Amino acid sequence: QVQLVESGGGLVQAGGSLRLSCAASGLTFSTYAMGWFRQAPGKERAFVAAINSGGGTTDYADSVKGRFTVSRDNARKTVYLQMNSLKPEDTAVYYCAAKLWGAATPYPTYDYWGQGTQVTISS
Repeated sequence: QVQLVESGGGLVQAGGSLRLSCAASGLTFSTYAMGWFRQAPGKERAFVAAINSGGGTTDYADSVKGRFTVSRDNARKTVYLQMNSLKPEDTAVYYCAAKLWGAATPYPTYDYWGQGTQVTISS
């Protein structure tokens, strides 16, 4: 049974930082591209960042470029999202997702999804 479990969300002030983690189990992690998406209240789920299976290729939404960094540790079966210079508009539920043999794609064509972690940024 595949599980993706996000953690690290919380409430921080604008300008602060958070690091999200997504621990995977039940799959051969090193063969999956991983993505981060977010969904704000009243809005559709949107792409944030992605990393390919080997960790050598990343992609970011324009809104987070230069502020967020996606990385992975295949030995720990974990993907991370380091978020700096946070803004109130970053407030959302953040989801990680896994795509078998996929590239670091911004499209929500992922095979597995986590339950999400809430990130709230106060102004």
